[in-house]
Amino acid sequence: MAKKYIKNERQQSIIFDADDAAVDGGFAASATVHAGEPEFTPIIGEDGPQDKPADDGALRFISFGSGSSGNCAYLGTSRAGILIDAGVDAAKVFDTLALNGVTPDMVKGVCLTHDHGDHVRYVYQVVRRYRHIRIYCTPRTLNGILRRHSISRRIKDYHEAIFKEIPFTLAGMTLTAFEVSHDGTDNSGYMVEHSGCRFVVATDMGRITDRADFYMRQANFLMIESNYDDDMLTNGPYKEYLKARIRDEKGHLDNKVAAAFVAANYSDALKYVFLCHLSHDNNTPDTAVKEMRNALEARGITVGKGESTLSDRAKDVQVVALPRFDPSMWYVLRLHTI
Repeated sequence: MAKKYIKNERQQSIIFDADDAAVDGGFAASATVHAGEPEFTPIIGEDGPQDKPADDGALRFISFGSGSSGNCAYLGTSRAGILIDAGVDAAKVFDTLALNGVTPDMVKGVCLTHDHGDHVRYVYQVVRRYRHIRIYCTPRTLNGILRRHSISRRIKDYHEAIFKEIPFTLAGMTLTAFEVSHDGTDNSGYMVEHSGCRFVVATDMGRITDRADFYMRQANFLMIESNYDDDMLTNGPYKEYLKARIRDEKGHLDNKVAAAFVAANYSDALKYVFLCHLSHDNNTPDTAVKEMRNALEARGITVGKGESTLSDRAKDVQVVALPRFDPSMWYVLRLHTI
């Protein structure tokens, strides 16, 4: 059953518990690593047990790939979830979800950030195979997809229009799209809220816009682009026009810019930073993490590696670089009342 892109038949997962008092400055955290069996609790009703998991208030997160070769992640509750972008082969995505107890019927939609191929390449494959899944993006983004790519116009039959700064409900979560600065068509970040937990996705942006700043500051769990190291880009093989495009305010985010933003705006509410869309040629995971770690530690903030050791769990914030080509760990992110 195992495919070449799956290292193990059972994915590891991290459970991360954050006291909801973190918003006010207090925090108690614990994390454990375990095999990725679903934590389903049957619901007992008048008709007896039902084949549905209980909603425990936690968010489930996994990235299937992050970078110019393809971007896709899953975010959901114990009952249902969404895909964020669809730039990774659908078979890889749904096989990996199955290993973590997520069935196709639990995936309620694909939320697209913009119309570049590494974010939308497989979106029609997803909705054609699983016809209940809808595509959520702004009308301008959909038009950009149809204009840029050779894709069936039937994709419009699966489209649910959304608009920036207007919250909508999907898979039991509240989502709000917001403006980010990139050279796609009508680019969006997303804030996803569930049971007091705020997960913010901010990828593919050349600068941090005022609206992106507003939402990113609210995150308990932040997925932020850390695309390139400026020295590596300067001394690398790219043509000058491509270097200029990457550095443009509608291009991608420098490690130092991402790190400076997170460090300057850190609060006790922020518990995880996922670094995404790292360049294959102009960055390394170690370089991106080191830049973020140095900026945070310069402010006296302790930084963990997102591991399960007691010493790591005692840190103020965890920083993890998402893999470019492979699935990440399966994260369970929970805010709860003690």
